[in-house]
Amino acid sequence: MTAATDDLGLRERKKRRTRAALMDAALELFSAKGYDATTVEEIAAAVEISPRTFFRYFDGKEDVALGQLSAMDDDTVTALATRPADEPPLPALLAAYRGMLDRLYDDEGGAERFRATHRLIDRSPTLLAGSLRRSAETEDRLAVIIAERQGVDDARDLRCRLLVRLVFTSGRLGVEAACRRGETCDVAQLRATVDKALELGTAGLPTEWSTSASRW
Repeated sequence: MTAATDDLGLRERKKRRTRAALMDAALELFSAKGYDATTVEEIAAAVEISPRTFFRYFDGKEDVALGQLSAMDDDTVTALATRPADEPPLPALLAAYRGMLDRLYDDEGGAERFRATHRLIDRSPTLLAGSLRRSAETEDRLAVIIAERQGVDDARDLRCRLLVRLVFTSGRLGVEAACRRGETCDVAQLRATVDKALELGTAGLPTEWSTSASRW
């Protein structure tokens, strides 16, 4: 490894630590003071950086509050795009979704951050709306990938968005149930609850979606 490569690695790790620190500080302040009453200046001060530096990492309060969820969405999109080309659409999408949940526990404090984020969303209509909007945008990105894999037009073929919506809605229901039960700090419990929701939500889908490697 060259010195330049090592420096790049150090900078990236520092950037990730700062992002995580900002998300954790924001979630703590939002919980204590409320989302609307907390300012970007207070979040930046808690991490001992300037507001100007804050905006190098996040666009604003909503962005930092939902930062972990946005990163998880990006992980899912990347994972689906790199699944084997001959894999049927449903197992490819399920593998991408489940892999995203597994990576949640790779970051220090990731599980507690996840639980705190969902508690905050439950109490803030503003963040609930923002979370749903971002989920819809991610579902659109995933539907485009499904369409490309299947050789269809996502704007005309409803199966692409319907499949993604079924998986994401089922997974979201499983996550919400796990949060209510306090299971999000245990990956096995979280996965079991989400897997059950995914199983129920996608039961009975056509064979062409789940087992056939041929294109639609």
